[in-house]
Amino acid sequence: MSPISNARPRRADAQRNHDLLLAAAARVFAEKGTGAPLDEVARRAGVGNATMYRHFPTRSDLLVAVYADEVTQLCARGEALLAEGRPAEALRAWLRLFMTHVSAKRDLAQAVTDDERSHRLAEWHAVMLATASALLDAAKDAGAARPGLDVRDLLTLVKGIALAAADEAQAGRLLDLVDL
Repeated sequence: MSPISNARPRRADAQRNHDLLLAAAARVFAEKGTGAPLDEVARRAGVGNATMYRHFPTRSDLLVAVYADEVTQLCARGEALLAEGRPAEALRAWLRLFMTHVSAKRDLAQAVTDDERSHRLAEWHAVMLATASALLDAAKDAGAARPGLDVRDLLTLVKGIALAAADEAQAGRLLDLVDL
């Protein structure tokens, strides 16, 4: 399950520019924060400002698209891990990815404007919850997770670790303490 829009398909060149802009924006925002100059995004994507604004008329549109893309990638990775057939390892690996996502993308998620935030964040959380549920259910079925473990509790715990840990190493150690 992924947060894909209902937009009609783009021409190949328009899709390429869109993808270049998303990748460049993700890098620029990671390096310089969500307030980074949008001219820098266009320059790194190798497109003109007009092309960027045609795809993303506002900073908020670009922020939403970048965050949505990050959520899509996270959930796709969960599906791929699940397909590998090692439920316990898949769940632990995805929880690490989720933890990294929470700590690294916090500013990006908060930069989404208030008008869009509640609707979009609810949509993204639902997709991540569905991915986590599928992974946890598979681990439970394999006897690798406690039957009564609630997916929302697990995600809340991992989110707490991500936000409270001093660094990635400590976050990893804390996650290792979680008894599934």
